[in-house]
Amino acid sequence: MDWYMKVLKQYFDFSGRARRKEYWMFGLINLIFCIVLMLADQALGTVFIYSLYSIAVLIPGIAVSVRRLHDTDRTGWWLLIGLIPLVGIIALLVFFCLDSKEDNDYGANPKAVNTDV
Repeated sequence: MDWYMKVLKQYFDFSGRARRKEYWMFGLINLIFCIVLMLADQALGTVFIYSLYSIAVLIPGIAVSVRRLHDTDRTGWWLLIGLIPLVGIIALLVFFCLDSKEDNDYGANPKAVNTDV
């Protein structure tokens, strides 16, 4: 849960780097929240709870994705490759799974600095 809160605290922070653990833990906890909120919406017969949550975490999700690309020594503009059907999504998945690069233009290697939350 600490990784999820770390991403939310960096709401509009598109600079720096994000480790794989930070990115994937945010994604996992976000997925769990989405499923729970969809079930709640279905039980209540509404659609706004899940929709509000999705809008609220859109910017932090993009920001952590950009920081994850920075960690692999790519610019955040690579996120746009996801607009290409199938091939773009697969390419992003590969980039997000790659290991951290050494110190680069986006900052020091987050693995070298003790950033475990």
